[in-house]
Amino acid sequence: MFGKKTSSIFKKNDRNDESNWEDDTLIDQNKYANSHPQGVVTASLINRLDSMKIEEDRLKRIEEDLNGTDSRLDSRITALREKREKVINSTLQKVKLTRNVDLCYVLDCTASMDNYIEAAKNCILKVTNYMKRINPSISIHVGFCGYRDHCDGKDRIQYLNFTDSYEKFSDYIKNNVKATGGGDGPEDVLGGLDAAISQMSWSRATRVILHIGDAPPHGRQFTSMYDNYPEGDPNGLTAENVMKKMQSSKILYFFGKITNNTEKMLNVFRGIIGQFSEFDLKTSGNNPEELLTKFFYATCSAITSSVTLNSTTIMKDSSSIYSLQRKKLQINPQEPNWSTLLEQSGKLLSYKFPKKLSEVKDKKFFKGSNLTVNNMNFKVASQPFSIGAERYAYFGIDTQKSSTTEKLVMKKYHDTNKRDDPLERYLESAEVSSIAHFLANEFNSAAKRADIKKKVRFIYVKILRQSQTEQCYSVEGYFRDAEFKRFNVNSGVITEFHSTLEAFAHFTHSYTKGYLVVCDLQGIELENEFVLTDPAIHCVDSLRFGGTNLGEKGINECFLNNHTCNNVCKKLKLKS
Repeated sequence: MFGKKTSSIFKKNDRNDESNWEDDTLIDQNKYANSHPQGVVTASLINRLDSMKIEEDRLKRIEEDLNGTDSRLDSRITALREKREKVINSTLQKVKLTRNVDLCYVLDCTASMDNYIEAAKNCILKVTNYMKRINPSISIHVGFCGYRDHCDGKDRIQYLNFTDSYEKFSDYIKNNVKATGGGDGPEDVLGGLDAAISQMSWSRATRVILHIGDAPPHGRQFTSMYDNYPEGDPNGLTAENVMKKMQSSKILYFFGKITNNTEKMLNVFRGIIGQFSEFDLKTSGNNPEELLTKFFYATCSAITSSVTLNSTTIMKDSSSIYSLQRKKLQINPQEPNWSTLLEQSGKLLSYKFPKKLSEVKDKKFFKGSNLTVNNMNFKVASQPFSIGAERYAYFGIDTQKSSTTEKLVMKKYHDTNKRDDPLERYLESAEVSSIAHFLANEFNSAAKRADIKKKVRFIYVKILRQSQTEQCYSVEGYFRDAEFKRFNVNSGVITEFHSTLEAFAHFTHSYTKGYLVVCDLQGIELENEFVLTDPAIHCVDSLRFGGTNLGEKGINECFLNNHTCNNVCKKLKLKS
């Protein structure tokens, strides 16, 4: 989705003047406002952009979400606010439960796995201490299930049930788990996974299996290695019944990859349960420290990813934590052949940036009169290249100029079963983007005065409405060859700690005098700045900023209760 220094659809002259000291190499903020001719706006579009119409559409969507109806505007808003607060209270109670984690290491314990058994033993205390420091609200119970092969008799499967005593966990592995056994190339992988699912006492809201192995299960569908059981598991287990049992138990699966011998197995598993994370646990020679570091990263990532997915499922009111993984199988990461796609036309809409705090707080600022509209010609890929909790991301190009094409990221919502894809929902996302952009500029100005080198920048989002179908997209510049990361989540989980980003969230709360917090920070990290997209906002006005806004309680429970001031907060003199 992102990349290194490249041009995009956004030019610097859309920024506030006080941000002019910033590096010019990152984002051109508003090329369309200058180079695209002002379009002929149809009467129907003018009506849609009327402020009361946008507000009316928003109220209708909230009413559908909350099952409320009332013809009088004031009483509608009051009733919806009350219902929204009840939903938020219920959501936060469920989100709290997702921070209670059962983590089970499922480990191949045959002779080749001695170093990995040792890493599991040494890793867990390090993980626990890190979580206590960065995500103190997450509580972990850890268990162990080891497997070997069918020729190993009573030693084929062994397990330790979940415990919150990490000394007990380490002592068990040290005294009871030995790297031994194994016969032919494949191992009893399905037996090990089945035992972990069936024999362990899973009880907590977030359930995680981190599976580490260097060999596939028995059966021709998994391997061409010499196999004593080429027809598959001699006890009748199949990948389908084991993985389906895992799904019915709401256990999330992660894999630590050591060799390519497991590739076929992983493809089979993905076909059943959808996409899942795979961690590289290969090491260069006998390097315990490198392996421990990789084990630590895989474990922390599995925990935070699972808590995030679980809480997102709750906030999206989805019945299945696996639906997003299944949707990920639909993506195509390859850029299309643009010559085969039809050129389309549409209207590009963008909000003016607020210039002061009173405009941020004033809902009436984000209305039709503060929108600019321009023509745009474009092409868009037929399949998404990525998917997030709310939206698909597609490759797109701006074809406005015949001599050049400009690459874009075009996003559309995928949970549109309740209503058609409404324009106002996209305008709401542009509103969030413009507020985040304004607050980032204010933060950067304060950071410069405090001699803080790292800056925060938000990609400027515009809304594209296709002329014939009226399909809407959020449109962003495309960046190549950079690693996209999610740094924190609106449920309060920090997935990758950075003092600048946590201080920025604190700054947004302080600057707005407790009115809102900008969270769900995701994007790329460059040497001197973070480039972010798709933020969420918790706001005391629970009817603003969509369903990811968990209101004043969200500010308190998902941010303030989890935030510990760091050195950047102190330099900015933010109150703890």
